[in-house]
Amino acid sequence: MEEEHEVELSELLDEVRRIEAQSKRLVTGQMAGGYSSVFRGSGIEIHEIREYVEGDDPRAVDWNVTARVGRPFVKEYVEERQLTMLFLFDLSASMGGGFGIWSARQMAARVCACLALSAIRNDDRVGLIAFSGGVDKFVPPRKGIRHVLRIVRDCLALKGKSIETQLVPALEFASRAVRRHAVLFLVSDFLQPGWKRALTLCANRHDVIAVRMLMPELEPPEVQAGLARLRDPETGHETVVDWSNPTVREAYIQRVAEARLETERTLRRAGVDLMDVLVPRVPDKDAVARPILEFFRMREERGAKR
Repeated sequence: MEEEHEVELSELLDEVRRIEAQSKRLVTGQMAGGYSSVFRGSGIEIHEIREYVEGDDPRAVDWNVTARVGRPFVKEYVEERQLTMLFLFDLSASMGGGFGIWSARQMAARVCACLALSAIRNDDRVGLIAFSGGVDKFVPPRKGIRHVLRIVRDCLALKGKSIETQLVPALEFASRAVRRHAVLFLVSDFLQPGWKRALTLCANRHDVIAVRMLMPELEPPEVQAGLARLRDPETGHETVVDWSNPTVREAYIQRVAEARLETERTLRRAGVDLMDVLVPRVPDKDAVARPILEFFRMREERGAKR
């Protein structure tokens, strides 16, 4: 038993090192400058509260102080010199399987590694909230390569305390635990509903980005696939699907499209940006970099969220 554990640990460390090496190449190559242009200066903090003078923006008025003192006061902000990046990482059972070359979780760990390495290159802090049915582990934000590798290791190896996905506890915990403005990457497959209100409240305090993992099985296989037995990893429910039946295929495609659209509507209403990450069926050297670069381009064109 001990030998098996040592083998698993050795394999895990090898995987972390491979991810580190691949991510470093991306961060210093394709992604160089992208993180800085998108996130640097996007955080703000209150510098002081002072009395209103002619020409001040009325939107900056602090109404609590104004009501207490009896004359108008405004909040004055300055750019944060150091940002905090926090990953809210889904450990539930649905992230562990799939028909891709990696599981959704393994792919997500690679994306997080690239973003985290970009952050520490810019002297920012990185933290982790790992969750399943509730918050399973909190790694407070810190700097340094060793800290990032610890987070990557946790993303790969932590076992969720529940097989289910509940986003609400993680979002509520992030709102309480991180008081200053932070960049939050919510990494999940977003297959469970019921998180709209918690997400909206969290997005009012932080810059929240949804990283949606899209597994290959969300697209039906070839018509020739015939009968297949499918099992929901979180509920255990099993069903037999006939992929050669056009009606079944069309109904499946429509349900997936409706679920994706509803998630996108909810994110948009909450003011949350979306990064879709497709888990490839076959090796693809750009699979990790592509969604990050597309997100950076979108943010640059639109302007970083303030």
